[in-house]
Amino acid sequence: MSAQQESPWGRVADDRTVYVRTSEGERAVGQYPEGTPEEALKFFTDRFDALAFEVELLEKRVRGGALAPDEATESVKTVRTQVTDAHAVGDLDGLAARLDSLAPVIASQREARKAERAQKVAESKERKEAIVAEAERLAQSDDWRNGANRLRDLLGEWKALPRLDRGSDDALWRRFSTARTGYTRRRKAHFAQQHEKRDGARVIKEKLAAEAEALAGSTEWGPTAGKYRDLMRDWKAAGPAPREVDEALWKRFRGAQDAFFGARDAANAELDKEFEANAVVKEQLLVEAEALLPVTDVEAAKRAFRDIADRWDEAGKVPRDKIKPLEARIRKVEQAIRGVEDEKWKQTDPEKSARADDMIGKLQSAIDETTADLEKAKAAGNDKRVKELEESLASRQAFLDMARRAAEDFSG
Repeated sequence: MSAQQESPWGRVADDRTVYVRTSEGERAVGQYPEGTPEEALKFFTDRFDALAFEVELLEKRVRGGALAPDEATESVKTVRTQVTDAHAVGDLDGLAARLDSLAPVIASQREARKAERAQKVAESKERKEAIVAEAERLAQSDDWRNGANRLRDLLGEWKALPRLDRGSDDALWRRFSTARTGYTRRRKAHFAQQHEKRDGARVIKEKLAAEAEALAGSTEWGPTAGKYRDLMRDWKAAGPAPREVDEALWKRFRGAQDAFFGARDAANAELDKEFEANAVVKEQLLVEAEALLPVTDVEAAKRAFRDIADRWDEAGKVPRDKIKPLEARIRKVEQAIRGVEDEKWKQTDPEKSARADDMIGKLQSAIDETTADLEKAKAAGNDKRVKELEESLASRQAFLDMARRAAEDFSG
């Protein structure tokens, strides 16, 4: 037999039977009737090389952790069988030993994975307990807007966590599910109650909108403005109606209100135009009144001022933006005359007390008549006349107060 017909791991017999040598002895692996003994030996050593490559690839995958321990064990078992029964020539014992050396590696990986699994389960248990605790807190809350979303997120997180042992996992799940169910029932009951309230508010607001629309054309500015204030108070107290109708009802209510107050403002603007002439008259009266200062003859000043005051009342209402400045100027003249008169009264004969009493009587009589006229104007809803009489009453009252203070000085 030539050197090419034999290797350290096998040989080719004369009948072209190929044998492999192992620790258990020599065994036939096949025949190669065609070709030379060298070709026959190479055919079976090539088979060994392919098997050795498969073992090397499996080693890398196992040692690299690419396979789970159970999968690695099965793969090693399968390849080990292939090596044991291989129809190949080569160091089959060496391949078997390499495969056997993977067993401790797999065992170590199995323990590591077991520990990792235990750690993950412990973390999962801790997180699931936290999820259950949060869900139970939410179940008692009234956070209807965010609570449902948060419970949905917690459910998604629960499903992504590893399962625990069946008893622990089922117990925690029952608590979680009970909390979710309780929250959902309370939330539904809340919104059902809200829906009922909104339906009640809708009925009220429909009535209020109709009332507001019925008042929109009124020209009784004072009383109607008061009614609109009452309607607005009732509107706010009614609470929200269903969203799809609340805005539409508000537009009706607000539109009617705007129509009324727009008409009132327009009417007041027209009145202000009419009152411009009255303001001109009062400006002229102020020139006369202010010419009385400084007071040199208090009695003459008083007579002149009374005449001016009467004409002031007769002049009527002025535009709203001129009321305060005009009144301030006339009061300034009045106070100056009253100040001089006060000083004089303190120095004059008490007989003049009788004249002061007479003035008080006349002023009081005029005030009583004006008050009666004012009540009639209010009852008739005559806003224009009401405001004129209120201004006149305020002016006469000021004179009365001045007269009373003077009388007190005489009596004191």
